Amino acid sequence: MSADSPSSLIPVTLLIGFLGSGKTTVLNHLVRQPELADALVIINEFGEMALDHLLVAHSTENLVTEMSSGCLCCTIRGDLVKTLRDITWRFSRGGQRQFRRVLIETTGLADPAPIIHTLMTHPQISPKYRLDGIVTTVDMATGMHTLDQHPEAVKQAAVADALLLTKADLVSSEQRHALLGRLDGINLAAPRWEVCNGEIALQKVLNLGLFSADGKTPDVARWLREEAYPPARRHVHDHHGHDHGHRGHDHAAHESHGYHEPGHGHAHDHHDVNRHDDHIRAFCFHVDEPIPDEVLTTWLELLMGFVGSNILRVKGILNVEGEAQPIVVHGVQHIFHPPVPLPTWPSEDRRSRLVFITRDVDREVVERTFEALRLALPQAGEATE
Repeated sequence: MSADSPSSLIPVTLLIGFLGSGKTTVLNHLVRQPELADALVIINEFGEMALDHLLVAHSTENLVTEMSSGCLCCTIRGDLVKTLRDITWRFSRGGQRQFRRVLIETTGLADPAPIIHTLMTHPQISPKYRLDGIVTTVDMATGMHTLDQHPEAVKQAAVADALLLTKADLVSSEQRHALLGRLDGINLAAPRWEVCNGEIALQKVLNLGLFSADGKTPDVARWLREEAYPPARRHVHDHHGHDHGHRGHDHAAHESHGYHEPGHGHAHDHHDVNRHDDHIRAFCFHVDEPIPDEVLTTWLELLMGFVGSNILRVKGILNVEGEAQPIVVHGVQHIFHPPVPLPTWPSEDRRSRLVFITRDVDREVVERTFEALRLALPQAGEATE
């Protein structure tokens, strides 16, 4: 691959989670692993004095820098940009960068969107870094209350590529069941791992993105996880529409390893989800035929212009008319990463697939907007859901 290919960029893992959910304990465990001896850790703590860094395991190989001038989401165009820009030469020897990846632990109140925006679009940052994954810690003991009281905690869980469930020893089976059902309504696709004393295997939190540093073929299926989302035109709370029942055995098998499969067998979720409506909608939108470029561009611009702040995350692989290669898109709210062509299609499936995670934006809005533009623009080909 060329030097500026996605796999050659420095991978960045965001470790987020609400206050007291165990982020620092997880980070403390991660940086002790020999595989992360050449990782650089950026810690952000809200307030005048940054204290969290005192709890992080320091070593001569792990490079830790802290930003204590305020909340990461508020100072995003200042501290973080400066830090990411400068660390490539600050932590270098003989002109060679001394770290291969970056871990960012954010304050518990941080909105991850500005961080992702910076990685995607900032002219001094996006040519060097790529988002590898968003890992969110969830306190099982206080999780339901936190999700009830703090919308930012809901958003942190909704955009995660992996959810780490902490303090499982402090909850009853009923509390555990209720929280897992709640998370089904917020983020159905992210794998969930129980974490004891911050211990988590590296492969569960690293290399979650589409591209890997070793240049292997992008794992589109794992990145999209489109199979996790309900099929079109099926009501997500329909008692007869759920297909969770067949997954119960798999869930039981995984649970002994600390893994909870999203969509585990649960009969109570219809009530819980309705009572705790977190306004999160997640679905996969398919288009069978190649999409004319003008239809695609106009459609995404229209969605971003009118409801962009409520589209928390979009990721997909597209069959664009006139393009031999599949095109990957990734957006957060109203900001899209520049489209990236893949070398080849990952399978025989040539449909365009877009995963949407939204707040109060239903599937029908996305479907009808696309269909209206497909019919209105004269060069649009036929597309079906």
